[in-house]
Amino acid sequence: MAQKMSIVCVSGAREKLQMAAMIASVAAASGDEVMVFISMNALRYFVKGQNNEAPAEGEFGALIEKNHGVPPFKQLFAFAVDMGGAKLLPCSMALDLMGLKGDDLDPELGPPTGLTSFLGDTADSQVFTF
Repeated sequence: MAQKMSIVCVSGAREKLQMAAMIASVAAASGDEVMVFISMNALRYFVKGQNNEAPAEGEFGALIEKNHGVPPFKQLFAFAVDMGGAKLLPCSMALDLMGLKGDDLDPELGPPTGLTSFLGDTADSQVFTF
């Protein structure tokens, strides 16, 4: 039975972004409805042309970086969109603070969304925060 799942990404730590992307991709591939709200420190990794790696928070983040068999979080998020129809929604407030527009972001991201709208759209879903 398909579920509704909401993921809130605010951390710029590799481990947290990786876990959020793993949950989003597996849930979307399983047929669940997935909405990901990307804000604060996480949003900078979705700006077009941004090639910096998210910093490791601990030892496991370093292992992810060294293990070439682990798909990076941006690849997993793109998979969630392409294969499962997940929605990646950038925070409109964070975009304003960063001086960015929606078209400054990677193409997998949907339209800028306010927190109030996101919370209203996901009121009956399971929520994960990273």
